[in-house]
Amino acid sequence: MVNSLDNNPPHQVVIVGGGFGGLYAAKALAKAPVNVTLIDKRNFHLFQPLLYQVATGTLSPADISSPLRSVLSKSKNTKVLLGSVNDIDPQAQKVLVDGEAIAYDTLIVATGAKHSYFGKDDWEEFAPGLKTVEDAIEMRRQIFTAFEAAEKETDPVKRRAWLTFVIVGGGPTGVELAGAIAELAYQTLKEDFRNIDTSETRILLLEGMDRILSPFAPELSQAAEKSLKKLGVIVQTKTLVTNIEDDIVTLKQGDGVREIASKTILWAAGVKASPMGKVLAERTGVELDRAGRVIVESDLSVKGYTNIFVIGDLANFSHQNGKPLPGVAPVAKQEGEYVATVIEQRLQGNILPPFKYINRGSLAMIGQNSAVVDLGFIKLRGFFAWLFWLLVHIYFLIEFDNKLIVMIQWAWNYITRNRGARLITGEESRIPINVDDSNSFYSSDQSKQAVNV
Repeated sequence: MVNSLDNNPPHQVVIVGGGFGGLYAAKALAKAPVNVTLIDKRNFHLFQPLLYQVATGTLSPADISSPLRSVLSKSKNTKVLLGSVNDIDPQAQKVLVDGEAIAYDTLIVATGAKHSYFGKDDWEEFAPGLKTVEDAIEMRRQIFTAFEAAEKETDPVKRRAWLTFVIVGGGPTGVELAGAIAELAYQTLKEDFRNIDTSETRILLLEGMDRILSPFAPELSQAAEKSLKKLGVIVQTKTLVTNIEDDIVTLKQGDGVREIASKTILWAAGVKASPMGKVLAERTGVELDRAGRVIVESDLSVKGYTNIFVIGDLANFSHQNGKPLPGVAPVAKQEGEYVATVIEQRLQGNILPPFKYINRGSLAMIGQNSAVVDLGFIKLRGFFAWLFWLLVHIYFLIEFDNKLIVMIQWAWNYITRNRGARLITGEESRIPINVDDSNSFYSSDQSKQAVNV
Protein backbone atom coordinates (compact mmCIF):
# COMPACT_ATOMS: atom_id res chain seq x y z
CA MET A 1 0.00 0.00 0.00
CA VAL A 2 1.21 3.50 -0.77
CA ASN A 3 1.88 6.02 1.94
CA SER A 4 -1.19 7.78 3.35
CA LEU A 5 -1.83 11.42 2.67
CA ASP A 6 0.01 13.94 4.76
CA ASN A 7 -0.49 17.57 5.64
CA ASN A 8 2.62 18.99 3.98
CA PRO A 9 1.49 21.59 1.45
CA PRO A 10 1.23 21.92 -1.40
CA HIS A 11 -0.68 18.71 -1.92
CA GLN A 12 -0.55 17.73 -5.61
CA VAL A 13 -3.77 16.45 -7.18
CA VAL A 14 -3.56 15.15 -10.74
CA ILE A 15 -6.80 14.59 -12.64
CA VAL A 16 -6.74 12.59 -15.86
CA GLY A 17 -9.73 13.41 -18.05
CA GLY A 18 -11.79 16.57 -18.51
CA GLY A 19 -15.22 14.99 -18.82
CA PHE A 20 -17.98 15.42 -16.25
CA GLY A 21 -16.17 13.54 -13.48
CA GLY A 22 -12.77 15.17 -13.90
CA LEU A 23 -14.09 18.67 -14.53
CA TYR A 24 -16.45 18.70 -11.55
CA ALA A 25 -13.68 17.33 -9.30
CA ALA A 26 -11.41 20.17 -10.43
CA LYS A 27 -14.13 22.79 -9.91
CA ALA A 28 -14.89 21.44 -6.43
CA LEU A 29 -11.19 21.73 -5.50
CA ALA A 30 -10.96 25.37 -6.62
CA LYS A 31 -10.66 26.72 -3.06
CA ALA A 32 -8.98 23.73 -1.45
CA PRO A 33 -5.38 23.99 -0.12
CA VAL A 34 -4.06 21.88 -3.00
CA ASN A 35 -2.51 22.29 -6.42
CA VAL A 36 -4.53 20.70 -9.20
CA THR A 37 -3.30 19.56 -12.61
CA LEU A 38 -6.00 18.55 -15.09
CA ILE A 39 -4.72 16.56 -18.07
CA ASP A 40 -6.79 15.84 -21.17
CA LYS A 41 -5.97 15.00 -24.78
CA ARG A 42 -8.63 17.55 -25.79
CA ASN A 43 -8.62 21.21 -24.83
CA PHE A 44 -12.37 21.25 -24.27
CA HIS A 45 -15.11 19.69 -22.19
CA LEU A 46 -17.78 18.04 -24.33
CA PHE A 47 -21.42 17.88 -23.27
CA GLN A 48 -21.99 14.36 -24.54
CA PRO A 49 -25.75 14.15 -23.85
CA LEU A 50 -26.35 16.52 -26.78
CA LEU A 51 -23.96 14.86 -29.24
CA TYR A 52 -26.89 13.31 -31.07
CA GLN A 53 -28.12 16.82 -31.92
CA VAL A 54 -24.77 17.53 -33.58
CA ALA A 55 -25.10 14.24 -35.48
CA THR A 56 -28.55 15.25 -36.77
CA GLY A 57 -27.79 18.87 -37.64
CA THR A 58 -29.56 20.72 -34.84
CA LEU A 59 -26.44 22.00 -33.10
CA SER A 60 -22.80 22.56 -34.01
CA PRO A 61 -19.91 21.04 -32.01
CA ALA A 62 -18.93 24.41 -30.55
CA ASP A 63 -22.44 24.82 -29.11
CA ILE A 64 -21.88 21.92 -26.70
CA SER A 65 -18.15 22.34 -26.04
CA SER A 66 -16.38 24.52 -23.48
CA PRO A 67 -12.62 25.23 -23.41
CA LEU A 68 -11.20 23.69 -20.25
CA ARG A 69 -8.89 26.63 -19.63
CA SER A 70 -11.81 29.03 -19.83
CA VAL A 71 -13.98 26.97 -17.47
CA LEU A 72 -11.18 26.75 -14.89
CA SER A 73 -9.63 30.19 -15.45
CA LYS A 74 -10.78 31.49 -12.05
CA SER A 75 -9.43 28.42 -10.22
CA LYS A 76 -5.99 29.86 -9.49
CA ASN A 77 -4.76 26.61 -7.93
CA THR A 78 -5.49 24.69 -11.14
CA LYS A 79 -3.52 24.28 -14.34
CA VAL A 80 -4.59 22.49 -17.50
CA LEU A 81 -2.25 20.39 -19.61
CA LEU A 82 -3.00 19.20 -23.12
CA GLY A 83 -1.65 15.69 -23.54
CA SER A 84 -2.21 11.96 -23.28
CA VAL A 85 -1.40 9.92 -20.19
CA ASN A 86 0.49 6.87 -21.40
CA ASP A 87 1.34 5.17 -18.12
CA ILE A 88 1.07 5.34 -14.33
CA ASP A 89 3.69 4.48 -11.71
CA PRO A 90 1.76 4.08 -8.43
CA GLN A 91 4.90 3.34 -6.39
CA ALA A 92 6.72 6.49 -7.51
CA GLN A 93 3.35 8.34 -7.60
CA LYS A 94 3.83 9.66 -11.12
CA VAL A 95 1.91 9.71 -14.37
CA LEU A 96 3.63 9.70 -17.75
CA VAL A 97 2.27 12.37 -20.09
CA ASP A 98 3.67 12.19 -23.61
CA GLY A 99 7.01 11.07 -22.18
CA GLU A 100 7.07 13.54 -19.28
CA ALA A 101 6.65 12.36 -15.67
CA ILE A 102 4.30 14.38 -13.46
CA ALA A 103 4.21 13.67 -9.73
CA TYR A 104 1.03 13.40 -7.70
CA ASP A 105 -0.04 12.94 -4.11
CA THR A 106 -3.57 12.08 -5.15
CA LEU A 107 -4.56 10.79 -8.58
CA ILE A 108 -8.09 10.92 -10.04
CA VAL A 109 -8.62 8.90 -13.22
CA ALA A 110 -11.71 9.88 -15.21
CA THR A 111 -10.99 8.83 -18.78
CA GLY A 112 -14.48 7.61 -19.59
CA ALA A 113 -15.54 4.98 -22.09
CA LYS A 114 -15.99 4.37 -25.80
CA HIS A 115 -18.56 2.43 -27.78
CA SER A 116 -18.30 -1.36 -27.75
CA TYR A 117 -19.15 -3.78 -30.53
CA PHE A 118 -19.14 -6.81 -28.24
CA GLY A 119 -16.07 -8.34 -29.81
CA LYS A 120 -17.07 -7.45 -33.39
CA ASP A 121 -14.77 -4.45 -33.79
CA ASP A 122 -14.80 -4.78 -37.58
CA TRP A 123 -18.41 -3.55 -37.45
CA GLU A 124 -17.17 -0.06 -36.56
CA GLU A 125 -16.28 0.49 -40.23
CA PHE A 126 -19.95 0.13 -41.16
CA ALA A 127 -21.70 1.38 -38.00
CA PRO A 128 -20.19 4.43 -36.27
CA GLY A 129 -20.87 5.04 -32.60
CA LEU A 130 -21.41 8.34 -30.81
CA LYS A 131 -18.92 9.33 -28.09
CA THR A 132 -16.76 12.12 -29.54
CA VAL A 133 -17.09 15.22 -31.71
CA GLU A 134 -15.50 13.28 -34.55
CA ASP A 135 -18.09 10.53 -34.12
CA ALA A 136 -20.90 13.07 -34.32
CA ILE A 137 -19.47 14.74 -37.43
CA GLU A 138 -19.01 11.35 -39.11
CA MET A 139 -22.55 10.35 -38.21
CA ARG A 140 -23.87 13.67 -39.52
CA ARG A 141 -21.92 13.17 -42.74
CA GLN A 142 -23.42 9.73 -43.28
CA ILE A 143 -26.98 10.82 -42.49
CA PHE A 144 -27.07 13.80 -44.84
CA THR A 145 -24.98 12.09 -47.52
CA ALA A 146 -27.61 9.35 -47.62
CA PHE A 147 -30.32 11.81 -48.68
CA GLU A 148 -28.02 13.44 -51.25
CA ALA A 149 -27.09 10.05 -52.74
CA ALA A 150 -30.73 8.99 -52.86
CA GLU A 151 -31.55 12.18 -54.78
CA LYS A 152 -29.12 11.10 -57.53
CA GLU A 153 -29.90 7.37 -57.51
CA THR A 154 -32.18 6.06 -60.29
CA ASP A 155 -32.29 2.42 -59.20
CA PRO A 156 -35.27 2.10 -56.78
CA VAL A 157 -33.67 -0.77 -54.85
CA LYS A 158 -30.46 1.16 -54.27
CA ARG A 159 -32.42 4.30 -53.47
CA ARG A 160 -34.36 2.36 -50.84
CA ALA A 161 -31.07 1.30 -49.23
CA TRP A 162 -29.94 4.92 -49.10
CA LEU A 163 -33.23 5.91 -47.44
CA THR A 164 -33.09 3.12 -44.86
CA PHE A 165 -31.55 4.06 -41.51
CA VAL A 166 -30.81 1.33 -38.98
CA ILE A 167 -30.06 2.29 -35.37
CA VAL A 168 -28.72 -0.49 -33.17
CA GLY A 169 -29.56 -0.03 -29.48
CA GLY A 170 -32.76 1.14 -27.82
CA GLY A 171 -31.27 3.08 -24.92
CA PRO A 172 -31.56 6.87 -24.60
CA THR A 173 -28.98 7.55 -27.34
CA GLY A 174 -30.66 5.23 -29.82
CA VAL A 175 -34.13 6.54 -29.03
CA GLU A 176 -33.05 10.16 -29.35
CA LEU A 177 -31.22 9.47 -32.63
CA ALA A 178 -34.24 7.66 -34.08
CA GLY A 179 -36.61 10.48 -33.16
CA ALA A 180 -34.29 13.17 -34.51
CA ILE A 181 -33.75 11.39 -37.86
CA ALA A 182 -37.51 10.86 -38.16
CA GLU A 183 -38.12 14.58 -37.72
CA LEU A 184 -35.42 15.29 -40.31
CA ALA A 185 -36.91 12.97 -42.91
CA TYR A 186 -40.59 13.65 -42.38
CA GLN A 187 -40.53 17.35 -41.50
CA THR A 188 -37.28 19.30 -41.98
CA LEU A 189 -36.23 17.90 -45.37
CA LYS A 190 -39.60 17.18 -46.96
CA GLU A 191 -39.49 20.25 -49.27
CA ASP A 192 -35.74 20.22 -49.97
CA PHE A 193 -35.44 17.51 -52.65
CA ARG A 194 -36.92 17.13 -56.12
CA ASN A 195 -36.29 13.51 -57.11
CA ILE A 196 -37.08 11.78 -53.83
CA ASP A 197 -39.91 11.84 -51.35
CA THR A 198 -38.22 11.87 -47.94
CA SER A 199 -41.42 10.55 -46.35
CA GLU A 200 -40.46 7.19 -47.89
CA THR A 201 -37.52 7.02 -45.49
CA ARG A 202 -37.44 3.94 -43.25
CA ILE A 203 -35.98 4.29 -39.74
CA LEU A 204 -35.50 1.07 -37.82
CA LEU A 205 -34.64 1.06 -34.11
CA LEU A 206 -33.35 -2.35 -32.99
CA GLU A 207 -33.25 -3.48 -29.35
CA GLY A 208 -32.21 -6.87 -28.03
CA MET A 209 -34.32 -6.71 -24.89
CA ASP A 210 -38.11 -6.88 -24.70
CA ARG A 211 -38.52 -3.08 -24.54
CA ILE A 212 -36.65 0.11 -25.34
CA LEU A 213 -35.37 2.36 -22.53
CA SER A 214 -35.09 -0.63 -20.21
CA PRO A 215 -33.79 1.44 -17.22
CA PHE A 216 -37.04 3.43 -17.26
CA ALA A 217 -40.39 2.37 -15.82
CA PRO A 218 -42.26 0.01 -18.20
CA GLU A 219 -45.06 2.52 -18.78
CA LEU A 220 -42.54 5.14 -19.92
CA SER A 221 -40.88 2.65 -22.26
CA GLN A 222 -44.29 1.96 -23.77
CA ALA A 223 -45.01 5.69 -24.07
CA ALA A 224 -41.66 6.25 -25.78
CA GLU A 225 -42.28 3.43 -28.25
CA LYS A 226 -45.73 4.81 -29.04
CA SER A 227 -44.28 8.28 -29.65
CA LEU A 228 -41.55 6.90 -31.90
CA LYS A 229 -44.07 4.94 -33.94
CA LYS A 230 -46.16 8.08 -34.28
CA LEU A 231 -43.10 9.81 -35.72
CA GLY A 232 -42.69 6.98 -38.22
CA VAL A 233 -39.93 4.94 -36.54
CA ILE A 234 -40.12 1.16 -36.83
CA VAL A 235 -39.27 -0.22 -33.37
CA GLN A 236 -38.17 -3.84 -33.22
CA THR A 237 -37.45 -5.36 -29.81
CA LYS A 238 -36.12 -8.84 -29.02
CA THR A 239 -33.93 -8.34 -32.06
CA LEU A 240 -30.23 -9.24 -32.14
CA VAL A 241 -27.74 -8.06 -34.75
CA THR A 242 -25.61 -11.03 -35.80
CA ASN A 243 -23.63 -9.44 -38.63
CA ILE A 244 -22.94 -6.11 -40.33
CA GLU A 245 -21.14 -6.23 -43.64
CA ASP A 246 -21.28 -4.53 -47.05
CA ASP A 247 -24.30 -2.37 -46.15
CA ILE A 248 -26.26 -5.42 -44.99
CA VAL A 249 -27.50 -5.89 -41.42
CA THR A 250 -28.30 -9.47 -40.43
CA LEU A 251 -30.92 -9.78 -37.68
CA LYS A 252 -32.05 -12.65 -35.51
CA GLN A 253 -35.62 -12.42 -34.24
CA GLY A 254 -36.59 -15.52 -32.31
CA ASP A 255 -35.73 -18.45 -34.54
CA GLY A 256 -35.86 -16.36 -37.70
CA VAL A 257 -33.00 -14.61 -39.49
CA ARG A 258 -33.38 -11.82 -42.03
CA GLU A 259 -31.26 -9.22 -43.77
CA ILE A 260 -31.84 -5.50 -44.23
CA ALA A 261 -30.05 -3.42 -46.86
CA SER A 262 -29.03 -0.05 -45.42
CA LYS A 263 -26.36 2.46 -46.33
CA THR A 264 -26.60 4.15 -42.93
CA ILE A 265 -26.15 1.98 -39.84
CA LEU A 266 -25.68 3.79 -36.53
CA TRP A 267 -24.42 2.14 -33.35
CA ALA A 268 -25.88 2.96 -29.92
CA ALA A 269 -25.76 -0.45 -28.28
CA GLY A 270 -22.91 -0.66 -25.82
CA VAL A 271 -19.81 0.85 -24.25
CA LYS A 272 -16.45 -0.34 -23.01
CA ALA A 273 -13.99 1.35 -20.68
CA SER A 274 -11.06 3.42 -21.90
CA PRO A 275 -7.65 1.70 -22.18
CA MET A 276 -6.61 3.39 -18.93
CA GLY A 277 -8.51 0.66 -17.07
CA LYS A 278 -6.09 -1.93 -18.41
CA VAL A 279 -3.13 0.25 -17.44
CA LEU A 280 -4.43 0.53 -13.88
CA ALA A 281 -4.98 -3.22 -13.71
CA GLU A 282 -1.42 -3.90 -14.85
CA ARG A 283 0.14 -1.36 -12.48
CA THR A 284 -2.00 -1.87 -9.36
CA GLY A 285 -3.49 -5.34 -9.77
CA VAL A 286 -7.02 -3.94 -9.49
CA GLU A 287 -9.80 -6.11 -10.84
CA LEU A 288 -11.70 -5.13 -14.00
CA ASP A 289 -15.21 -6.13 -15.01
CA ARG A 290 -16.14 -7.58 -18.41
CA ALA A 291 -16.44 -4.10 -19.91
CA GLY A 292 -12.95 -3.15 -18.72
CA ARG A 293 -14.17 -0.90 -15.91
CA VAL A 294 -12.21 -0.66 -12.68
CA ILE A 295 -13.95 -2.25 -9.70
CA VAL A 296 -13.55 0.48 -7.08
CA GLU A 297 -13.86 0.55 -3.31
CA SER A 298 -16.80 2.19 -1.51
CA ASP A 299 -14.95 5.54 -1.51
CA LEU A 300 -14.15 5.22 -5.26
CA SER A 301 -10.49 4.43 -4.56
CA VAL A 302 -8.47 1.60 -6.07
CA LYS A 303 -8.02 -1.41 -3.79
CA GLY A 304 -4.65 -1.15 -2.05
CA TYR A 305 -4.08 2.43 -3.21
CA THR A 306 -6.01 4.90 -1.11
CA ASN A 307 -4.71 7.89 -3.06
CA ILE A 308 -5.84 6.69 -6.50
CA PHE A 309 -9.49 7.28 -7.37
CA VAL A 310 -11.42 6.17 -10.45
CA ILE A 311 -14.67 7.92 -11.33
CA GLY A 312 -17.19 8.23 -14.12
CA ASP A 313 -17.66 5.68 -16.90
CA LEU A 314 -14.32 4.00 -16.09
CA ALA A 315 -15.50 3.01 -12.60
CA ASN A 316 -17.59 0.02 -11.61
CA PHE A 317 -19.21 1.11 -8.34
CA SER A 318 -21.47 -1.71 -7.14
CA HIS A 319 -21.60 -0.97 -3.42
CA GLN A 320 -24.98 0.74 -3.40
CA ASN A 321 -27.39 -1.88 -4.69
CA GLY A 322 -25.15 -4.64 -6.01
CA LYS A 323 -25.26 -3.33 -9.57
CA PRO A 324 -22.83 -0.94 -11.28
CA LEU A 325 -24.00 2.65 -11.44
CA PRO A 326 -25.03 3.73 -14.96
CA GLY A 327 -22.58 5.55 -17.17
CA VAL A 328 -24.40 8.87 -17.19
CA ALA A 329 -23.32 12.45 -16.54
CA PRO A 330 -25.00 12.86 -13.10
CA VAL A 331 -23.12 9.84 -11.74
CA ALA A 332 -19.75 11.20 -12.91
CA LYS A 333 -20.56 14.68 -11.59
CA GLN A 334 -21.48 13.44 -8.12
CA GLU A 335 -18.46 11.13 -7.99
CA GLY A 336 -16.12 13.98 -8.93
CA GLU A 337 -17.53 16.25 -6.24
CA TYR A 338 -17.40 13.45 -3.67
CA VAL A 339 -13.73 12.65 -4.33
CA ALA A 340 -12.86 16.35 -4.10
CA THR A 341 -14.52 16.44 -0.67
CA VAL A 342 -12.67 13.27 0.39
CA ILE A 343 -9.34 14.89 -0.47
CA GLU A 344 -10.12 18.05 1.47
CA GLN A 345 -11.38 16.13 4.52
CA ARG A 346 -8.39 13.79 4.56
CA LEU A 347 -6.05 16.76 4.66
CA GLN A 348 -7.88 17.79 7.83
CA GLY A 349 -7.64 14.31 9.28
CA ASN A 350 -11.29 13.46 8.69
CA ILE A 351 -12.86 10.41 7.05
CA LEU A 352 -16.02 10.59 4.96
CA PRO A 353 -18.68 7.87 4.76
CA PRO A 354 -18.83 5.81 1.54
CA PHE A 355 -20.03 7.40 -1.66
CA LYS A 356 -23.76 7.29 -2.25
CA TYR A 357 -25.28 8.23 -5.55
CA ILE A 358 -28.49 10.24 -5.42
CA ASN A 359 -30.57 9.37 -8.47
CA ARG A 360 -32.58 12.43 -9.35
CA GLY A 361 -34.18 10.85 -12.40
CA SER A 362 -33.78 9.71 -16.00
CA LEU A 363 -34.72 11.58 -19.14
CA ALA A 364 -34.98 10.82 -22.85
CA MET A 365 -36.06 13.03 -25.74
CA ILE A 366 -38.31 11.43 -28.34
CA GLY A 367 -38.98 14.38 -30.61
CA GLN A 368 -40.40 17.88 -30.62
CA ASN A 369 -42.95 18.21 -27.81
CA SER A 370 -42.31 14.61 -26.76
CA ALA A 371 -40.05 13.12 -24.09
CA VAL A 372 -40.17 10.78 -21.10
CA VAL A 373 -38.97 11.69 -17.61
CA ASP A 374 -38.69 9.36 -14.63
CA LEU A 375 -38.05 11.22 -11.38
CA GLY A 376 -39.04 8.31 -9.17
CA PHE A 377 -41.76 10.15 -7.29
CA ILE A 378 -43.31 11.36 -10.54
CA LYS A 379 -43.24 10.21 -14.15
CA LEU A 380 -43.81 12.59 -17.02
CA ARG A 381 -44.41 12.10 -20.71
CA GLY A 382 -45.30 14.30 -23.66
CA PHE A 383 -44.98 18.09 -23.73
CA PHE A 384 -44.21 18.74 -20.05
CA ALA A 385 -41.56 16.01 -20.06
CA TRP A 386 -40.07 17.59 -23.18
CA LEU A 387 -40.01 21.03 -21.54
CA PHE A 388 -38.39 19.57 -18.42
CA TRP A 389 -35.78 17.83 -20.61
CA LEU A 390 -34.93 21.15 -22.26
CA LEU A 391 -34.55 22.99 -18.95
CA VAL A 392 -32.36 20.29 -17.39
CA HIS A 393 -30.00 20.17 -20.35
CA ILE A 394 -29.72 23.95 -20.50
CA TYR A 395 -28.96 23.99 -16.77
CA PHE A 396 -26.14 21.43 -17.02
CA LEU A 397 -24.38 23.06 -19.94
CA ILE A 398 -21.12 24.38 -18.51
CA GLU A 399 -20.76 27.97 -19.71
CA PHE A 400 -23.30 30.78 -20.01
CA ASP A 401 -22.61 31.42 -23.69
CA ASN A 402 -23.34 27.75 -24.45
CA LYS A 403 -26.62 28.00 -22.55
CA LEU A 404 -27.61 31.14 -24.44
CA ILE A 405 -26.63 29.84 -27.89
CA VAL A 406 -28.38 26.50 -27.42
CA MET A 407 -31.54 28.18 -26.11
CA ILE A 408 -31.66 30.50 -29.13
CA GLN A 409 -30.97 27.64 -31.53
CA TRP A 410 -33.65 25.44 -30.00
CA ALA A 411 -36.17 28.30 -30.06
CA TRP A 412 -35.43 29.00 -33.73
CA ASN A 413 -35.68 25.30 -34.60
CA TYR A 414 -38.98 25.07 -32.77
CA ILE A 415 -40.46 27.99 -34.67
CA THR A 416 -39.12 27.14 -38.13
CA ARG A 417 -38.67 23.35 -37.83
CA ASN A 418 -35.38 23.94 -39.59
CA ARG A 419 -31.86 22.82 -38.69
CA GLY A 420 -29.01 25.11 -39.63
CA ALA A 421 -26.06 22.81 -38.92
CA ARG A 422 -26.68 20.38 -41.78
CA LEU A 423 -23.11 20.43 -43.04
CA ILE A 424 -21.57 17.42 -44.78
CA THR A 425 -17.95 17.37 -43.64
CA GLY A 426 -15.43 14.67 -42.92
CA GLU A 427 -12.93 12.42 -44.64
CA GLU A 428 -14.88 11.04 -47.56
CA SER A 429 -18.07 11.39 -49.52
CA ARG A 430 -19.91 8.26 -50.62
CA ILE A 431 -22.12 9.99 -53.20
CA PRO A 432 -21.77 8.33 -56.62
CA ILE A 433 -20.49 10.63 -59.36
CA ASN A 434 -22.32 8.69 -62.03
CA VAL A 435 -25.75 7.41 -61.11
CA ASP A 436 -25.35 4.68 -63.72
CA ASP A 437 -22.21 3.39 -62.00
CA SER A 438 -22.96 2.79 -58.33
CA ASN A 439 -19.40 1.60 -57.69
CA SER A 440 -17.92 4.94 -58.71
CA PHE A 441 -17.28 7.28 -55.82
CA TYR A 442 -15.40 10.51 -55.56
CA SER A 443 -13.15 11.62 -52.74
CA SER A 444 -12.00 15.18 -53.29
CA ASP A 445 -9.04 16.77 -51.57
CA GLN A 446 -11.44 19.06 -49.74
CA SER A 447 -13.46 16.13 -48.42
CA LYS A 448 -10.33 14.59 -46.92
CA GLN A 449 -9.59 17.60 -44.78
CA ALA A 450 -10.82 17.83 -41.21
CA VAL A 451 -13.27 20.69 -40.92
CA ASN A 452 -14.16 22.43 -37.68
CA VAL A 453 -17.66 23.85 -37.50
